[in-house]
Amino acid sequence: MPSQPAESRRVRCRFASRSESTEGLAHEISCLLRTRLRLAVLIILGALSLYLVRNLFEIAAGPSYDVIGIVFHGSAIAAMAGVCLVLWSHRELSMTALRALELTAFGVLAAFFAFLQWEFLVNLVVSLAVEGRGTAFVRLAAVGNALRWFILIVIYGVFIPNTWRRCAAFAGAISIFALGITAIGAFVGPAGVTYVKQALPDTAILMATATAVAVFGSYRIRQLQETAFHAQRIGQYRLKRKLGSGGMGDVYLAEHVMLRRPCAIKLIRPDQAFDPNTLARFEREVQAMASLTHWNSVEIFDYGHTDEGVFYYVMEYLPGMTLEDMVEKHGALVPERLVHFLRQVCQALREAHRIGLLHRDIKPSNIFACERGKVYDVAKLLDFGLVKTFGFDDRSIKLTQEGTLAGSPAFMSPEQAAGRAQLDARSDIYSLGAVAYFLSTGQLPFDRETPLQMLHAHAYEPLAPRPEFQDDLPPDLQRVIVRCLEKDPQRRFQDVGSLEEALADCKCADQWTRELAEEWWLKYADSPKPTTVASVDERVIETVFSRR
Repeated sequence: MPSQPAESRRVRCRFASRSESTEGLAHEISCLLRTRLRLAVLIILGALSLYLVRNLFEIAAGPSYDVIGIVFHGSAIAAMAGVCLVLWSHRELSMTALRALELTAFGVLAAFFAFLQWEFLVNLVVSLAVEGRGTAFVRLAAVGNALRWFILIVIYGVFIPNTWRRCAAFAGAISIFALGITAIGAFVGPAGVTYVKQALPDTAILMATATAVAVFGSYRIRQLQETAFHAQRIGQYRLKRKLGSGGMGDVYLAEHVMLRRPCAIKLIRPDQAFDPNTLARFEREVQAMASLTHWNSVEIFDYGHTDEGVFYYVMEYLPGMTLEDMVEKHGALVPERLVHFLRQVCQALREAHRIGLLHRDIKPSNIFACERGKVYDVAKLLDFGLVKTFGFDDRSIKLTQEGTLAGSPAFMSPEQAAGRAQLDARSDIYSLGAVAYFLSTGQLPFDRETPLQMLHAHAYEPLAPRPEFQDDLPPDLQRVIVRCLEKDPQRRFQDVGSLEEALADCKCADQWTRELAEEWWLKYADSPKPTTVASVDERVIETVFSRR
């Protein structure tokens, strides 16, 4: 299955998969940790900033929050802002660096809370005792103070991905720290002793509750993360990222967990997984592709379904780009390179046609240019999702309703556009001619505003070649392409073998060398993925015709 050029490639037995699984999960935890740290630090920074603004307005109201407190508060905000800047930078951060930032953020917050609690003990408790406030008020104030530590522990447990043991160690350390500072209050005087008697039990209860909530939350988050990670496996294959979508399903870059071999997996989308026709068509596509062994056809490795009923097949993963992408990004192909690609597609089609398989959806986006075995500009014919048997009695299930069309209107043969049931190899030859016209000019042979107008043009309108087609292509190659695009199948090449021979007889044939291909790919392989022209999906056409 296709990939994009090198720039867009991204990083990702039962007995042998343990280390690989742990490594992959560790990477996901690292990404999650950075995201969660960003959110947690932003929340903490926002809360500290709001409280600083409030306290600046209340400084004149009493000595409970003096200049030293403002300086300490401002330092905490500055430290949080620094952590935030590092987390939001584009710099790559290792797990060790992220854990250091985590320790810095929560350590600074813990130190600030400790300062506030000490200020509370030294100033507020003493003043309350002098004013003769009751123990109920002291207890309420102590609970309010302990709530800071409660929030700190819960935020850590909920926001920071950890093992439950690591979370328990952090929560336990903070709880002991908070209880220790509370116990020290007994040394500030009689009022402090009263405070400790009232505050210590409530603080201990709050710390135990916070620790339980944090540890359970951390355990559940980790468990869900592991479940989500392992759910990305299909059989012996690990899904890594989505490559694209087709008429029936989605295609993912994957890796065999034991062989570490990259591959592509096509899955039936869940909304179509229970449609018997879709499953039958999907199975037919697999069987068709698996029966092809030619170098220029995509190789199928595996096929099956999961216990949950997800059907899939596994194919080779190809580094390169589609011919549609190539033209859209780099312009029309030179004649010698065009012939080079067309001859390879003819070879792939010759095998398919000989075993009775008609492709029915030949288009630039279904022809992939790639590198295989250090050979560049290898063409691979993709997507046999619309394959149809011909040349003998087809007793297989009928998968297309009466009055529907399947394929790409921009490249359909006249007989296919007209909805004729009996198609043969000459239909694919017409589509290949339309592809050749597009590759040589960068324009469609019949460019119309709507799919229906495009279908009508292919079926009934004569070809009017563009000036660039007539001026830039050698006459012998022009004649080959125009013959492929004849409305009457009898006037076309009658098989792809004859077409390939005609292409080989063109003067520009064999002029596109391996050295030229390698030079081109070394120059353009790292180009960003081009923006492709919008293609008309087969499902759109089926909908249009089924409503007529």
